[in-house]
Amino acid sequence: MTQVLERVLVADEVWIACALLHREHPEAADFSIEEIVERAKREGLHKPLRRGVYVHVVLHCVANRPPNPGRYRMLLETSTGRRRLFNHGDPYHPDREEAKITPAAEDIPEGYGNLLDWYKNWTQNSLAERIKNDPLLKARGSGKHIWADEPADEYVRRLREGWE
Repeated sequence: MTQVLERVLVADEVWIACALLHREHPEAADFSIEEIVERAKREGLHKPLRRGVYVHVVLHCVANRPPNPGRYRMLLETSTGRRRLFNHGDPYHPDREEAKITPAAEDIPEGYGNLLDWYKNWTQNSLAERIKNDPLLKARGSGKHIWADEPADEYVRRLREGWE
């Protein structure tokens, strides 16, 4: 049975709902705003669902949007109307630097603490996958044949001949 706590922050409630969706649907890259709000409603961490949940999913928790006024980095807007959990290495608005990414362990209701461990594994796996699939990183070393027969400095010097 879910423990209902009045002191659960809206941002933490949003993070928990999104984390549960990711864990339940590992094949999904992201979720609609409505899916996250509905998951928070079903989880029932606060009854009735607070109106602020929607605004937090749309704006306050979204790392790559300007803060207004909430400045959490809990979610990432992947496209219009779509969100996923924020992952280290994701772009974010500079005014959200050092902002909260996950709930503090002591602020998570009983029974949800394992989500922090799940998130740690999820972010490590996501980062490894992004590095593996990054087109720029895949290109690393692809041009080394260009100067394979001469030192790089000589190659650059030769390219610059005639420049003024």
